[in-house]
Amino acid sequence: MKTLLALVATLLLQMASVSAGPVAEPQHLRYERVVDLPGDASGQACVTLDSTVFAHAATESLNDLRLYAKNSTVETPFTLTESEPQHPEDESAQVRNVAGGKGEVSFDIVMPPRPYTAVVLDLAAQNFFATAHVSGAEGIGKRTELGSFELFDLSAQHLSRSTTLPLQESTFSELHVELHLTPAPGSRGADFGPAIVKGARVPPSREAQTLYTTVAETDSISQRGHETLAKIAIPAHVPVERASFVLDPGFDRNFAREVRITATPHAARDRESIEAIEGEISRVKLPGTQFGAPIDSREMSVDAVLGANLRSSAMVELAVADGEKPLPLRSVRLEMRQRRICFDTAVSEAPYTLRYGDAILHASLYDYARWFVPAEKPLVATLGAERVNPGFVARVDRRPYIERHPELVWVVLLAGIAVLGSFALRSTRRHSQSRWEEK
Repeated sequence: MKTLLALVATLLLQMASVSAGPVAEPQHLRYERVVDLPGDASGQACVTLDSTVFAHAATESLNDLRLYAKNSTVETPFTLTESEPQHPEDESAQVRNVAGGKGEVSFDIVMPPRPYTAVVLDLAAQNFFATAHVSGAEGIGKRTELGSFELFDLSAQHLSRSTTLPLQESTFSELHVELHLTPAPGSRGADFGPAIVKGARVPPSREAQTLYTTVAETDSISQRGHETLAKIAIPAHVPVERASFVLDPGFDRNFAREVRITATPHAARDRESIEAIEGEISRVKLPGTQFGAPIDSREMSVDAVLGANLRSSAMVELAVADGEKPLPLRSVRLEMRQRRICFDTAVSEAPYTLRYGDAILHASLYDYARWFVPAEKPLVATLGAERVNPGFVARVDRRPYIERHPELVWVVLLAGIAVLGSFALRSTRRHSQSRWEEK
């Protein structure tokens, strides 16, 4: 029993030593890239990471990323940032005071206490054109005109729908909306009354929208049956979170087409990880008519968060339904959310070098990252071309076996706890039985 307790204590100490991780040394980092700074400026700088960094880093988490100043082997602290809005999800907004009838509908929207740049109306109607007059107010104060916006639904023409009010960034606690609706071609005498207003959603502000970096792009477009096809090979570890489609500049027809994105890992063991994502791209451009002002709506990107290539490389296939006629695709891009490393620079320490490519390293932990406050306008640095570290020496892994396989620590520890529990249960039963016999 004492031996088992000693073993568990030893394992706990071993886990503490494993968690510390090995020390990064520049000569063991296989790849390097110069970080170019603008002029002789000092201060907070940020550099955007590209797909090459993810492809050659040891893990998709970039645990082995290290930054060094000129002629230094001491790590320069940095933080890794990822582009995303402060409020990543849409928020529901309360709709009240709905009134009107016969194509004239008005209502108020109670807005969330944060900046916003758009409102998506939930309208239970099809085949319509609408003009929305919007004003904002704080409580019972004077209303401020925010503009007029064109909404539409062209389902009967197999086109898209838009019920979004694209505002300038505002913070009014309440919006007042007046809708003037008219039937679009294909409408069957719908009565556009108050019942069509079902609710409203508030997306993240455009001022804090997600920024994207191109992962890979192709202009090799082919036909397969009734689909327009593009294929892009993606290295392992590279994030893919959106697909964007580019048309020939001279194409001006309206359309709405289904898109299917399929990611197939190259590794045979990962074939069960094949992913398929569906979406739609569309465009509606109409001149001003008796129905309202001109309309120009484009949706040429599809959210596509893929994980098929996290362990191995993968082939991503993007298929666009042809409809009556294939779309003239110029190119297709796969994109990831913008990732940057930010750090404090000094002219005397430039140029800085980013190094990576050591699978043994754990993620860096800097106080700088813990207390990081982003500058309003940081210096924009750029990454130079990747090259193999000229002083690279492959690391000889001299760690003990249990440190190279830390999962075994948990297995043995859990087994020890199970044995201790078994001893304790058996001892309790014997004690209870002896007390019963004494009685």
